[in-house]
Amino acid sequence: MNDPSVIRRLYGRRQGHKLRQGQAALVEDMLPRLSVPDTGALDAATLFGEDRPLQLEIGFGAGEHLAAQAAANPDTGFIGCEPFLNGVVGALGHIQNGDLGNVRLHMGDALEVVERLPDASLSRVYLLHPDPWPKARHAKRRMMNHRPLDAIAAKLAPGGEFRLGTDDPTYCRWSMMVMNARRDFRWLATGPQDFLVRPDDWPETRYERKARRQGHEVWYFRYLRV
Repeated sequence: MNDPSVIRRLYGRRQGHKLRQGQAALVEDMLPRLSVPDTGALDAATLFGEDRPLQLEIGFGAGEHLAAQAAANPDTGFIGCEPFLNGVVGALGHIQNGDLGNVRLHMGDALEVVERLPDASLSRVYLLHPDPWPKARHAKRRMMNHRPLDAIAAKLAPGGEFRLGTDDPTYCRWSMMVMNARRDFRWLATGPQDFLVRPDDWPETRYERKARRQGHEVWYFRYLRV
């Protein structure tokens, strides 16, 4: 596997609007209890106290997809990674409201967590509406590049699934080009409806609804780890 540390730098802001008092309390009280440990090897027992299937979401936004998946799959452990503080606060709110005990959060680079997991330990990885970095000179910053995908592929179990969602045409074309060059993933699409219609077990996010209101097409990609 290529060393993911070469893309360790995070781009963009880490915090938006100032947190309200209740939001700040979530960060102070809940986040330490739910945070992925800063150092050391990670596995289901370390994170959840028992062996269980693991899924990971890279850049979970406000956390509604992460929380919905966790609520629908209570026996699975979910790891959410998001560098943006306000997104982490949103996820904490969903976790609190849903009384979800099967979610752990990392506020930072997802690859810092991915590389600490055992090989073939993840049953599913989600990358939904990542920053497209539309300028050509920024293409190396995209998560859909071979080095990050090498890391993801190593941690996905054979038969595991990688899901990508995007409403950006440039990112869509780029991702298809990158994935078509790989032999460790098989695209689970047999016709246009397979990537133009959101699967039933793919909860809609606020970002996706906003994209559709703005007239954007949304593409749903599902890849099998082979």
